[in-house]
Amino acid sequence: MACARILLVDDNELLRSGIALIINSQPDMEVVGQASDGLEAFTLANELSPDLILMDINMPLSDGLEATKLIHFNLPDSHIVILTVHEEEEKLFDAIKAGAEGYILKSSSSAGLIDEIRCALQGEASIPRKLASQLLAEFSNLSKRSNNFPDEYTRPILTHREREILNIMASGASNQEIAKQLSINIQTVKSHVSSILRKLQAKSRHQASELGLKQGLIRRKL
Repeated sequence: MACARILLVDDNELLRSGIALIINSQPDMEVVGQASDGLEAFTLANELSPDLILMDINMPLSDGLEATKLIHFNLPDSHIVILTVHEEEEKLFDAIKAGAEGYILKSSSSAGLIDEIRCALQGEASIPRKLASQLLAEFSNLSKRSNNFPDEYTRPILTHREREILNIMASGASNQEIAKQLSINIQTVKSHVSSILRKLQAKSRHQASELGLKQGLIRRKL
């Protein structure tokens, strides 16, 4: 059974150690990295590509809100869930708007924590009812203004790795050739290619390459 890979971010080392111990006691999940501030979290997230990131908000140097924005932009497929003292946290709404999918209370029991993590991994993280209503209002306003957005605001967000693969794919390389060039598993390449096609709404690799070039996602060959 493949373990869910979790990145734990909190400036409280004692709390991190306790949560890591609980997570690592489960057969289907493991903590693959720990960070004490947002900048370190961003660096580790890009290195490890975790399935789930448990993110504290209030941290020194770079807080969880800024880290959530950066990580969500670079790794949109990773789930980010906020670790908070209570659901009325002032920055929680901003974090969810920035890409976090919900929250887990730091005061949760061990069993409750694991249940919440499993829900988050399935895209079902908890969101306070009040914040859900605010988010619906935000999306409603956004849809009304969407026709006025310039093209760069609607451009698909590809991860750094997806951009790399799209550039190589545009040269006509096969999945096997891409895997060899980037020193990654061919199944990983196939997964990224599928994600690229979905995000670009392309029906073929050739169409994805054309759209990537048109939208500035591919470097033009000199």
